[in-house]
Amino acid sequence: MARQPLFEYISPVATNALATIEESINTVTNQPAKHLYLKGICIQGDIRNANQRIYPAHEIRRAVENMQRIIKENNGISGELDHPDNLTVNLDRISHNIVECWIEGNDGYGKLKVLNTPMGNIARTLSEEGIKLGVSSRGSGNVNESTGYVSDFEIVTIDLVSAPSAPNAYPKPIYEGLMNFRGGNQMFEIARFAHEDKAAQKYIQSQLTNFIRDLRLQ
Repeated sequence: MARQPLFEYISPVATNALATIEESINTVTNQPAKHLYLKGICIQGDIRNANQRIYPAHEIRRAVENMQRIIKENNGISGELDHPDNLTVNLDRISHNIVECWIEGNDGYGKLKVLNTPMGNIARTLSEEGIKLGVSSRGSGNVNESTGYVSDFEIVTIDLVSAPSAPNAYPKPIYEGLMNFRGGNQMFEIARFAHEDKAAQKYIQSQLTNFIRDLRLQ
């Protein structure tokens, strides 16, 4: 039986997610550096979720142990800002790196480092402006259609998403609003090519801050 893609949203309230800033030393410049991290529940076990699926605790534990191995071997697992409809991680949409994962009770937890990428800077700006982000596990497994129990579960990554009460509300309205915002198209095009351009990334972040402020005033 073919394994099917599985996407599970966790709300900011359910995750009890905390945005934390940790200081370290930049190994290139040898100067102090600050990094934004998000920590909280990434997937819940032994409960029937909104998609009517149940992930047994032993399936969660095995999937998390596999993630721990991948994180150790590859210095993390990349995730995206908003998830696609497949299991492929798109390099141009990477916003964060999963640097730790662990089990507490029946649930899988994660620590996500927000990266200095175009999508990472959008996530950082949203967080700094007080917009809560949820997470969505992206994986595969087999689902018993009569009971909802998941087996052979594997987590590919954890993506940052909008609150699950309106899972499709972001990024579409943000994108559409951005295209109607003065300089929005220019910002979008810059974001596509600004992977290594610090000045462009700084411009995107400042313009997004103004955009989000204007949305709040509407």
